[in-house]
Amino acid sequence: MIGLGEVLWDLLPSGRVLGGAPANFAYMASVLGDQGIVASRVGDDDLGREACRVMQELGLSTAYLQHDERHPTGTAAVSIDAAGQPSFTIKNSVAWDFLEWLPQWEQLAATADVVCFGSLAQRSEMSAATIEQFLKKTPKNALRICDVNLRESFYSQGLLRRSFQHADIVKLNDQELLQVSYLFKLGVGTHETLAQRLLRLCDLRLVSITRGSRGSLLVTEGEAVEHKGFRVTVTDAVGAGDAFTACLAHHYLRGHSLQEISESANRFASWVATQRGATPPISTEKLQSIFSEVTLNSERYESSSISRSAATPVKEKLGS
Repeated sequence: MIGLGEVLWDLLPSGRVLGGAPANFAYMASVLGDQGIVASRVGDDDLGREACRVMQELGLSTAYLQHDERHPTGTAAVSIDAAGQPSFTIKNSVAWDFLEWLPQWEQLAATADVVCFGSLAQRSEMSAATIEQFLKKTPKNALRICDVNLRESFYSQGLLRRSFQHADIVKLNDQELLQVSYLFKLGVGTHETLAQRLLRLCDLRLVSITRGSRGSLLVTEGEAVEHKGFRVTVTDAVGAGDAFTACLAHHYLRGHSLQEISESANRFASWVATQRGATPPISTEKLQSIFSEVTLNSERYESSSISRSAATPVKEKLGS
């Protein structure tokens, strides 16, 4: 499973922690037993060298990490509110803004089973072009997940439109859903209604909406599963959504039901929210304990079938 895009240092009030949504995804995929690979770029500087060292300590390969002699390793200043929710100030013109299309990356793309990419790493034209080229070179049966990260002003309707053209799954939080709905003129309605409209407009397999402590909503053409979440003591929510995405991909590839995916992903994301930073160490025993209580508790989630005729029609087609 490939995390394609930014790797950076999250500068938390308690210190710096390695992060970046694609890198977090790759780490969490490896924790779950898949082969997680980070495809990104760091500076030829102390932070870049430290990033390589920490990635290796986390069990991640640095073979597909590019090194930039001109631009620094990325950083993001993170503030945490009383509820543990983060806000980011992301440094501009850093190494991951200059992703290069290299033969080594072309070989990697050709072997991909899953690629998780986001909107943030496409804020520069160079990285956007490289990411698009990478996605075009992946096998037709590869699963492509677009993780919507609407940070500061680093997105546009056009950028999202191009990204969704390459995606099978779109993952976003509830606030991002509202912003995407506004940009795509999806109208008003419940989260489920908006997700259905986005699903049909963009010809997606699945729309995944995370809601923090209030759980999640997974929507396909024929089914919607709403999970009510878990009550935990939040240290910080940095990386919780990325853990959710990695767990979703892990179980989706194995053909598990939306209920099973929803339960496992919410459990995993909730645990990450109790930890510091996006890449906390986790033992095999702890991982087993997180999932040992996975049950399809009818009080925890709601599932409904969706009639195609009941969904609000959307005439505009993506790319038209």
